[in-house]
Amino acid sequence: MPSSSCANLACRHHHHLWAYTKTDQNPSRAVTPSLPRTPRPRAKRRRRHSATPSKSSMPAPAAPAAQRPRPSVGQILSMPPQWLAMYDDFITKNAGQVSQIESALRSLTYIIPGRFRDAEIASESIHSLVQLLSLYHDGLLSRAVSRLPAAPVRTAHARYTRFWSQRSRAYRRIAMVLQMVIYTELLCEMAAKRRGGERARWRVVVLIEGVKAACRLLLLRVTRSRPLVTPVLPEREPIPDNDDDDDKEEEEEEGGLLEGTSPHSLSAMDAKPPHEREWKMPRTGMSLPSLPDPGDISSYLLGRVLTADDIKPANKLLNRLQGASRAAEVLHILAPLVYAVALARSRDRKSWTPWVVGLAVDCAARQLRDTGLRTTALERDEWQRRGWAMAWWAMRGAFYDNVTGGVVGAVTRRMPGFVAGILEDYEYLWENYYFSTSA
Repeated sequence: MPSSSCANLACRHHHHLWAYTKTDQNPSRAVTPSLPRTPRPRAKRRRRHSATPSKSSMPAPAAPAAQRPRPSVGQILSMPPQWLAMYDDFITKNAGQVSQIESALRSLTYIIPGRFRDAEIASESIHSLVQLLSLYHDGLLSRAVSRLPAAPVRTAHARYTRFWSQRSRAYRRIAMVLQMVIYTELLCEMAAKRRGGERARWRVVVLIEGVKAACRLLLLRVTRSRPLVTPVLPEREPIPDNDDDDDKEEEEEEGGLLEGTSPHSLSAMDAKPPHEREWKMPRTGMSLPSLPDPGDISSYLLGRVLTADDIKPANKLLNRLQGASRAAEVLHILAPLVYAVALARSRDRKSWTPWVVGLAVDCAARQLRDTGLRTTALERDEWQRRGWAMAWWAMRGAFYDNVTGGVVGAVTRRMPGFVAGILEDYEYLWENYYFSTSA
């Protein structure tokens, strides 16, 4: 066996040697042994750079953002009440600033009433919107004042109107409608004239005066025949701002405090009038009241006197009307309606008949009123206000066309340019619109 294996190895060696020898002699016909080949590297192909990046170079697409759930119908419907609550809270906390903004906007509409005659409806729309918004603010601030721990001292008018607004829902609703009609009456007249001419304007004027008269007659019935006051709703009452109190405390802390005096006691001392402050003796510690100033004696005495109206119940501030005094109140309510109907039926603009009829009804109401000793102070104040309102008859109808208009024109020509321009704008309103001079 060993000899045969050696012979096989020798034969293999001889065979390989012969193969290599043949390869050297004729390389083209060389027979290569079956050895493993190493792979040749492939030549890199030149790729043209295209505008579109390859998939490997492109960034991985971002995961789609999670979509927010759509609000339900209930959530959408709950948004306006939330916004309204936020607005109410803002108005309550910034009552002083809101009043200033309203006054500024209202004054702006007074200064330029007809400077742009083609835009008179827009100007009056702003004025009406401010008035309606202030009416809504009055209701908010009235509720805020009622929640204060110490109620402010109210006037007789505020006590009376507040009593009926809180007691009678019918009074509150009718009074609200009446105020809204008064705030928008001139705007309605302008719109009616723009769309339907003079005929439509007088229809709207008579309709508005009829609505106002109906509301006042209903209020007269709700209050059990007591005179009407103007305005029929409580006026706005001031609310102390929290910001003012904070600023005052900061000033006191920065300026230094008196020895042995706390900030709260110092602010309380400043809030009191001079004659109510006390002086503390340094040795004994006893306090003595301060004497009033000689020039402040009248206010000192009035501050300690209660009038009859101060102790009366709110519903007793106006007496019930009977007989002639009740007829006077009804005539006063119907006087504007009678005048508007007479003007609408009159064909001549400068006719004296409507003016005389309206003034006669108003004067008859004033003559029939009760002037006895039983009239209250609030009733006397209301009739005094009505007396001043009768001056508007000089700016109406035939009296303005024949008398007052010439006087106003003469005064306008002698005024400076800016004042004359404002008077001319008001002349345009007085001459063309009924409610511009309606009291």
